Amino acid sequence: MIAPAAVPAQALNTPAQTIQAQEHQKASTLKQVKRPEEAGFSTFGLKRVDKLIQDEINQGFPGAALIVIKDGKIVKNEAYGYKKKYDGQTLLERPEKVKRDTLFDLASNTKMYAANFALQQLVSEGKINLEDKIQTYIPEFRDQETDVIKGKDTLRIIDVLHHTAGFPPDPQYHNPKVSKNLFSQDRDLTISMISRTPLTYQPGTKNIYSDVDYMLLGTIIEKVTGKQLDEYVEKHLYKPLGLKNTVFNPLQKGFKPKDAAATELMGNTRDGVIDFPNIRKYTLQGEVHDEKAFYSMGGVSGHAGLFSNTRDMAVLLQTMLNGGSYGNQQLFSKKTAKAFVQPSSMNPTYGLGWRLNGNESMEWMFGPYASDKAFGHTGWTGTVTILDPKYNLGIVLLTNKKHSPLVNPAKDSNTFQGDLFQTGKYGSVVTAVYEAMLKK
Repeated sequence: MIAPAAVPAQALNTPAQTIQAQEHQKASTLKQVKRPEEAGFSTFGLKRVDKLIQDEINQGFPGAALIVIKDGKIVKNEAYGYKKKYDGQTLLERPEKVKRDTLFDLASNTKMYAANFALQQLVSEGKINLEDKIQTYIPEFRDQETDVIKGKDTLRIIDVLHHTAGFPPDPQYHNPKVSKNLFSQDRDLTISMISRTPLTYQPGTKNIYSDVDYMLLGTIIEKVTGKQLDEYVEKHLYKPLGLKNTVFNPLQKGFKPKDAAATELMGNTRDGVIDFPNIRKYTLQGEVHDEKAFYSMGGVSGHAGLFSNTRDMAVLLQTMLNGGSYGNQQLFSKKTAKAFVQPSSMNPTYGLGWRLNGNESMEWMFGPYASDKAFGHTGWTGTVTILDPKYNLGIVLLTNKKHSPLVNPAKDSNTFQGDLFQTGKYGSVVTAVYEAMLKK
């Protein structure tokens, strides 16, 4: 099993280091600059970022929103293109424009800003120990006699965070053709199915990114707090930070479809190619796209389901850059924040959930100029977050790249036209932001 390269997990849970006992000073809060140069950016360089994205909007990319923060200052906050261009497969005569406050489906960025933030808080408070076995929190999580590959009995939280736990990437609980006896479209049943999901490789032998890992971690958070994940994070993380646009299931919490960027054109059918029970066939707007989150977890899961906008996301990034604090609010300790971004001994691009700029294989996301301390995450719907402590820099690019037709639905049910644009591949936009800062 794999432990962090630095800051032992067990050291995070001693009572003296709990969040309540820490000395606390007011941490940086975000302020808008009048000119980018006040934060060391080039106005001309940032206009090149605008041109890169806008040129692709003109060529058919749906929509995007970008915010850049440095040294506690908002350098740029811009919206581009359209939050809704299609109704089904029909182009709208009057497409709806992205605004600065438009909500986006964060997809797997949920893992960081819901599940990881919650875990970082609970570890700081001594309520979770990363070295604990999963069984400590979920007694029914155990090896079965029929399991071909065993290892659940000794699996720890830290192994799940490193994506070395042995789970398949996507068991598709929602689709009986794939999940078979693990099929579930009921939240409580799905949670029980997670414990029954067979391992596909021996834990600790490789890194395989898996949604199951974060469905499991979300369940642990709920067991420890006694609250459903959305209730916990919205009350204990987002409310203290003053965030009102970061929620699960926004349509159930006062938001309307027009408040959000639309995603897939024909529900989860991949332009009519895929089918399973209760599948949505309408254009998704304000409902989580991810199938496991929507059908199997009631829209609330550790792996997907969170919606937010650029301004709220900037606060979450600044909180992480500050080491767990924002203004007078301390969500978790600096020691914990540091431990979660240490590279695993097996793969330098994996921290505890966070993806790290550990080698050249991550250049597609971080670009060539990010420091070796940079970390962040991506989301399938078209979202990327970059944090670079060396420069005290945060970048949030939210797009709805899946709000476009598939390139070839008969042969490939996962490649959308929006995926082919540089904006949808992230690295070029991130690189252009760094170039505007470094005056290249």
